[in-house]
Amino acid sequence: MNFLAMDFETANHQRHSACSLALVMVRDSTIVGEYYSLIQPETPFFWRNIQIHGIQPTDVQSAPKFPEIWEVISQYFNPHSLIIAHNAPFDNSVLAGCLDYYHLEKPHYLTLDTVQTSRKFYQQLPNHRLNTVCGYLDIPLLNHHDALEDSRACAEILLTQEKHFGSQSLKKFVRNV
Repeated sequence: MNFLAMDFETANHQRHSACSLALVMVRDSTIVGEYYSLIQPETPFFWRNIQIHGIQPTDVQSAPKFPEIWEVISQYFNPHSLIIAHNAPFDNSVLAGCLDYYHLEKPHYLTLDTVQTSRKFYQQLPNHRLNTVCGYLDIPLLNHHDALEDSRACAEILLTQEKHFGSQSLKKFVRNV
């Protein structure tokens, strides 16, 4: 499989408040690259978000703003790209929120949600949170809510599902954005 695993962390409840982003590139079912950046969100941080991911306003003071990040990563978002995330509706909405906020054109791409695939394949689990699925599959998740760590874990979940259930069984979960 070829795909990109994406994870955002946000400064607050606003969808344009991305404060970090990670992408993990997978080609021929092998992780071949990673991208991570803090993002200056241009909006206040909410204490609860800081408590979850640990990113402080001072951490992003000299970080690039989203348009600078988009210049680097936009090449990966096209109609034939598969972009996955654990809870993809959230991460796709953060991307859309940032693009709207900065008046940037929204791309069209394919998406797959590993929460959805995990619900199908691991119905016996008490929940399908990233840490629960990773624990069940023995996938390391040492720093949950670190965007890069979460993206790696998401990629490993899909690769494990591909190995056990086949890529054909995953195709029915692919959606257009």
